[in-house]
Amino acid sequence: MKTTIRKVFFALPITMSLLMPAGAACQGMPVYDNTNFVSLVKTLVESAKQTTQLLKTVEFLKQQKENLEKVNTVVKQLKAVREISRNNTRLIQVMQNELRGILNSPYIKPNEITRVSESFNNIVENSIETMDFIDQILSSNYLKMSDAERARILKEKEEQSKEMVSEINLKTKRYKEIISFRKLQDKINNRQTSF
Repeated sequence: MKTTIRKVFFALPITMSLLMPAGAACQGMPVYDNTNFVSLVKTLVESAKQTTQLLKTVEFLKQQKENLEKVNTVVKQLKAVREISRNNTRLIQVMQNELRGILNSPYIKPNEITRVSESFNNIVENSIETMDFIDQILSSNYLKMSDAERARILKEKEEQSKEMVSEINLKTKRYKEIISFRKLQDKINNRQTSF
């Protein structure tokens, strides 16, 4: 009987360990679920792929933004050059039409003809210098400037050409008013009286 009790006594722990839940048998030892671990690894790999794709997309968008900024700068440059060209065309029209009429007027004195001519010639020379400068800026890497710097300079030149047009219009208007005043004065002075 003693042997039977001994056998049961020694068999009891083995039986108990088989009948107990897995967590109870390994008390103090962490238990890992392989399926969750594999799922986590797959999720991390997929997330890494998506992150890589997002980084590629961000880099592509940055490059496209830079391209758009370059195009925008070039468009600004073209607009400025076009406006300068229009202003120079206005200058030529004023020179052809208005100045000839002013200089040929009998109400402009000979000493004023030189002053009027010099005044308009200064504007024309300034316009020619501006066009030469613009040609240098656009045709070469003028002092290795960036497109933004080039656009800024062209915008300044555009403003200067607008001022030039305003100045020539103002001078033309002033000379026409002088001619009108002198014409009226001549009519008043040379009228016939019937007294």
